Amino acid sequence: MSSLRLAFLIAAASSIFALPAFAAAESSYVYCDNGLRCLKAPCPSNSALDLATGKIIKGVSIDASGLPQADKAITDQSDVLYSGRIVVRGSIEQRTQTITGKDYSLPWLVATRIVRTAQDSERKHCSSR
Repeated sequence: MSSLRLAFLIAAASSIFALPAFAAAESSYVYCDNGLRCLKAPCPSNSALDLATGKIIKGVSIDASGLPQADKAITDQSDVLYSGRIVVRGSIEQRTQTITGKDYSLPWLVATRIVRTAQDSERKHCSSR
């Protein structure tokens, strides 16, 4: 087998095995402060409702750094992001975070855009806001 063909096969196989990790499925989420307060970190004081599955992800943080500039302007103007007033598109990923010297694998909602205003029924997992 030629070295060029071998290199191609290795590259193809690597990309196939990398696909599940690379292609985190995007969904629509309602993210908010759920009203829970803790004395010790990490604290599950934020949650996100996955609108596709109905699953509530507790203790999730949000990374809004990937939002388009126009969407960042909306989130900077008020507390819409933390009050569950908007639906964001994104994916959940696990990130390691060190809190008081201990490593934790915690969920992060990586937001890619604002989709629309959330409906009241989609905000039920939020605190009384």
